[in-house]
Amino acid sequence: MVTHNGGVTDDDGVFRALADPTRRLLLDMLFGRDGQTLSELEAAVPMTRFGVMKHLRILEDARLVVTRRSGREKLHFLNPSHPPGPRPVDQQVQPSPGLQRSAN
Repeated sequence: MVTHNGGVTDDDGVFRALADPTRRLLLDMLFGRDGQTLSELEAAVPMTRFGVMKHLRILEDARLVVTRRSGREKLHFLNPSHPPGPRPVDQQVQPSPGLQRSAN
């Protein structure tokens, strides 16, 4: 049995962000064409502008998406410093110090 003593890691935020199908769709859209505006992203999903903004904010908080202003527009990009896919073995997620394995 594994117990967790509270600490939230960066990976927790990433997994939480990826748990939602709408956020995965937004990431797929940015993968297909990086640098889209909120209006462009909003046009492709069946929800309000504010709903899309909320999902983008969660992706930004998880550092999966970054933004850049271009005039009056805010462009959304996949974060190049947070590449998708498996990491090299020496960089894979290690158990948090708060995780303890109990003997059964």
